[in-house]
Amino acid sequence: MDERPRIIIALTDRAESAVLADWLASDGFEPVRRPTPHSAVEEMRSRPYDVLIADASTNGRPPLRAEGRLRRAATPAILIGNTAPQRGETVTSQPMYLARPLDRAVLNCYLTMAILEGSPLRRSERKLVHALAAVVNGVPAKILDVSIEGVRIELAREKRAVLPPYFTVRVPIMGVGVNVRRVWACAARGPEPTLWYGGSLLPNRATALQGWKSLIETVPTIGTAKATQQPS
Repeated sequence: MDERPRIIIALTDRAESAVLADWLASDGFEPVRRPTPHSAVEEMRSRPYDVLIADASTNGRPPLRAEGRLRRAATPAILIGNTAPQRGETVTSQPMYLARPLDRAVLNCYLTMAILEGSPLRRSERKLVHALAAVVNGVPAKILDVSIEGVRIELAREKRAVLPPYFTVRVPIMGVGVNVRRVWACAARGPEPTLWYGGSLLPNRATALQGWKSLIETVPTIGTAKATQQPS
């Protein structure tokens, strides 16, 4: 039985769809190509799937949008468009947005995030913050978004090749420190070479967790992604 994450590719450009399918198959996903909104809807209705990849212009039409609401409160999806999004739009929007030209590593990163958003791991609101200064295992870093269960951080690529499976995140200005398990990592697009890491909080001391909750409640935010009672 194939247990790879199933990714529906609903792109009208057949060449682009084929390239993405090759990338995803090589990276351990199960790509399912559907070139029209109606064929994508049929696929969404017939079998479970993990993420929908669609043209930004196509996904706004009623068939895919309505089907997404029918199947779950917030369908994990990545929209492919031609305009670069504003900072933070790709991680706070539902669905996520990725601009052409496509980068394989960045696409893989967003698929990982989308699949995690569709799992029960995240049960609370995620807040995008203003690049909050932090220290990760003694290395300067920036916190990009936070929730009760997890955190996304950014490190300069030259600072450290790969964070270990478990690491500490400290926010000196808030006097907060927590232990975190690494869930995913990827190279981030931008003017400076950076790495993004997503992590889930480990069982921490009660005082540390209370400090983390206070940070989430008080830190200035850019935007939020709504939580749902079921996987989102």
